[in-house]
Amino acid sequence: MARLRSNARALFWSALIFISLPGATVYLFGIFSEAWIRALVVVLAVLVFLTLVLLPYVFWLNRRSTITTRRIIMRRGFFVRERREIFHSRGYHVALKRSWLQSAFRSGDIVITSGVEKPIVLRDVPGADTVLEALQDLVEKNQILLSGHAGSVGTVTTAF
Repeated sequence: MARLRSNARALFWSALIFISLPGATVYLFGIFSEAWIRALVVVLAVLVFLTLVLLPYVFWLNRRSTITTRRIIMRRGFFVRERREIFHSRGYHVALKRSWLQSAFRSGDIVITSGVEKPIVLRDVPGADTVLEALQDLVEKNQILLSGHAGSVGTVTTAF
């Protein structure tokens, strides 16, 4: 039904550094005339790019959630992958937490508590109200389906 990532607002500072880093590097490269200082400027620019631009982007890409009609799947990690699933048929409690900044962007943290395991938190989900309503509807539909199947387990029909 949906594939979710946290709001791209988390990459704001990385994008700002990505935009300003080439200009700052060229400026500093032009100021210094010694070759070793110019090489140091380039090496520092590459290190800043890797740690403050590329790494946050890779971490953001490697955390996603998928909502299907049967379950919620959370995947995260780059070298060590972690996958958590929770089935709608098991039933769970869904809550929405928002900061003032998340409210301004209509996003929020969705906390899913099944009662058995530690809660699953979908962090900074865009359109959090819609996702919350969809999850509540899916749990309700799966509970209705289960109660319908439970009532028909004892009946046996034969056709002659």
